[in-house]
Amino acid sequence: MQGDAVAERVPAQPETMRMNSVGTAVLMPVRERTDEEQTRTPRALKARLVAADMAAVVVGMLLAFGWRHVLRGDDDVLGTHVVLATITLPVWLGAFAMNRLYLARAVARHSEELRRIANSTIIVIGVMVTVAFALQFKSLSRLWILSVALCVPACLVIERLVARRIFARLRRTGAIVRPVLIIGTDAEAIALMHATQRRPELGYRIVGFVGNDDIGARGGCEVLGGLDDTETVLAATGATGAMISLPSVDPEHVNRLTRRLTDGGYHVALSSGLRDIDVARFRPQDLNGRTLLYVEQTIREGWRAVAKRAFDVVVAVLALIVTAPLLLAAAIAIKLESKGPVMFSQERVGLNGRVFRLVKLRTMCVDAEARRAELEAQNEADGPMFKIAKDPRITRVGAVLRKFSIDELPQFVNVLRGEMSVVGPRPALPREVEQWSDDVHGRLRVMPGITGMWQVSGRSDTSFDEYKRLDQFYVDNWTLAHDLRIVMKTVRAVVTGSGAR
Repeated sequence: MQGDAVAERVPAQPETMRMNSVGTAVLMPVRERTDEEQTRTPRALKARLVAADMAAVVVGMLLAFGWRHVLRGDDDVLGTHVVLATITLPVWLGAFAMNRLYLARAVARHSEELRRIANSTIIVIGVMVTVAFALQFKSLSRLWILSVALCVPACLVIERLVARRIFARLRRTGAIVRPVLIIGTDAEAIALMHATQRRPELGYRIVGFVGNDDIGARGGCEVLGGLDDTETVLAATGATGAMISLPSVDPEHVNRLTRRLTDGGYHVALSSGLRDIDVARFRPQDLNGRTLLYVEQTIREGWRAVAKRAFDVVVAVLALIVTAPLLLAAAIAIKLESKGPVMFSQERVGLNGRVFRLVKLRTMCVDAEARRAELEAQNEADGPMFKIAKDPRITRVGAVLRKFSIDELPQFVNVLRGEMSVVGPRPALPREVEQWSDDVHGRLRVMPGITGMWQVSGRSDTSFDEYKRLDQFYVDNWTLAHDLRIVMKTVRAVVTGSGAR
């Protein structure tokens, strides 16, 4: 509602106050939750997650006991181990709670969740061994302990992956969301709103802004009051937390506001204004009462470079061996459909600006390069890239090869030559590099890859600005773990044919 309008009173519904951008209080009816929504409260969902975790623990234990040979088939020994497993069953739940596995912000990153599961397993195994000695068990199978240490975490990881998908789906549909207020009215505050709206699976619903500037309606949100009205607006909107844009608010005001809100039971997050730096690189430090964020360096040399090269060679050799029949079939299909060579090579720019010849299966007619000029007007890509969704130069066989990325398999030869990596930024054409701004040239600090963040984040559907940002993120935050995650996402994208080029 706007201005001095008064909400119509509906006796059947409770009402709450809402502050508009000029500070006028208005009344709005609050929609009561349905029975289905009532069952999806955080407490109810947490109870279901606890039950799922314990079920995963039980299944893992049963798998460990399923290997009867680890207990030598002795029923007495088996019985004592069943007693030990039963006694320590509640310890798993305590270890999970101790490692904050039921705190959403603590396990937002899957890698962090894996670490906490591993820590919980270590705690429980330690308790198992201690209890066995305290009860003077005559025999404790080390192989059974190892089986438990492997089977239970494996079941937990699978169960948690399923749970993450379910939670993400519920958040995307709005079934479980956290109403949040943005404190600030600058560009960073607006960017925070857009970022949360682009990622509904994170579960945030922005109720509005508070700040001393009237920025009008942005993305369905507006300024609901000034900074001094923060607590009033939080109470009126039912928001459970706030995101503070640090560039928009005076530091002293941030300190006072953070203390008041956290003391009041609200969740508070501070936006530093930094972008595209992996949170795993941040280390909080204290400087005489001031909080610093130290950013760890990205190290690409030494053993890491050796490990990446070894990974590239192993993957390339295996990929070429496994896909050899597929490559042969593709080559025959290309030859039968149109005249011309089976392979296509093209100059690309690699590490430190070095030019090399990329090889791939031919998916276009033989005069494709000569016909490009006549198609420039139909270019659908922004920036220096050239893409046409229905490029007339692509052959029928080529369309199939592109959909499943079969045409790129020969690039593993480039990997073996040391010209490319399995994972890295997209290898650019020399004419594209000539149009790059200085910041984009940073991507040449690493070898280009067959796949990368750009390819698995929408591939050709991604804008040039997003393409630059994703590749720069990869270069700045590279780790072997990132490479493995990208490879797994690539396999899924190729199998489903998503983001076809």
